[in-house]
Amino acid sequence: MSSITFNNITKSYGNVQVIHEFSEVFHDKEFITLLGPSGCGKTTMLRMIAGFERPSSGEIKIGDVTVSSPSEFVPPNERNIGMVFQSYAVWPHMNVFDNVAYPLKIQGVSRSEIRDRVEKVLESVHLSQYITRMPDELSGGQQQRVALGRALVSKPRVLLLDEPLSNLDAKLRESMRFEIKEVQRNFGITVVYVTHDQTEAMAMSDRIIVFNQGIVQQVDSPINIYKKPANQFVADFVGRVNFLRGKASQGKIIFSGGQSMAYSGDKSGDVVVAVRPENIFMSNKGSLMGKLTHSYYLGDENDCRVDVDGTLVRVIAAGRTYGEFNAGSQVGLEFGDYLVFQDDGVDYTRILS
Repeated sequence: MSSITFNNITKSYGNVQVIHEFSEVFHDKEFITLLGPSGCGKTTMLRMIAGFERPSSGEIKIGDVTVSSPSEFVPPNERNIGMVFQSYAVWPHMNVFDNVAYPLKIQGVSRSEIRDRVEKVLESVHLSQYITRMPDELSGGQQQRVALGRALVSKPRVLLLDEPLSNLDAKLRESMRFEIKEVQRNFGITVVYVTHDQTEAMAMSDRIIVFNQGIVQQVDSPINIYKKPANQFVADFVGRVNFLRGKASQGKIIFSGGQSMAYSGDKSGDVVVAVRPENIFMSNKGSLMGKLTHSYYLGDENDCRVDVDGTLVRVIAAGRTYGEFNAGSQVGLEFGDYLVFQDDGVDYTRILS
């Protein structure tokens, strides 16, 4: 069993606390993504699992074994963990076979078993035909698969990946997401994945943990993170969103320009309406009226900006709607799914920029 259990974990560097009290269980064979902006603490969490960092307090268990506590600490080489870094970190003087076989040679595994295990891993990461190639003869994606194969060949209990796709181009990143997920399913291994890319997190994860400044904002499935964000920070970090400030009172929300929309929720006073651009419908009339300022044709999408009493609202419509309204024309907006948060006065867009 390769679950990972955290009990009241904290991490500080001097007077700076980078991980606030964290307790959670990553279940066996689960794909967990630690998501958040740069400096939020997600890589520090990964390094504590690996044993490269020691928690300031609390306990970490892998399966039933305590690997870190105030009285116990298992070094990285004894934790049976595979790790893939942002840089490919493949040996430039070794071919693909020798790169992947290296951990087994260090462990003193027999030649026949090394060949058998390396060949099986290379088949899993789609590199069998490149077995004798040198790293400088491989593309970036192929080198990253070499690193992945090397991490898997020792049959680790847990696989840790620290932003492994950030050095690849956009199209290759997209294909590698599905390859990594396929490998995880085939090996039946627990994966902890670190990224600041919400698209990667949404596409690959069983659960996502959203961090900000060392504090967990939400732990949930990708669909709930997107559709039911716990707060404005999560809503703004994961996907595209509009925030409109207003005041909730007597069955409606009145916005700063005086326009209003019906509201049957339980919030009152100063509120923020959070609505995804794809959940706004534009027509000749609607609950809110505004002026179309820009319309961008993106093939499958019509990406629009509508000025509603000084607030610029983004609307994502189908590409076929491009040209139905001209810039400068008055349009009506209707909201589909949306959330209402109590206004805390914070501009989250500035925090994330």
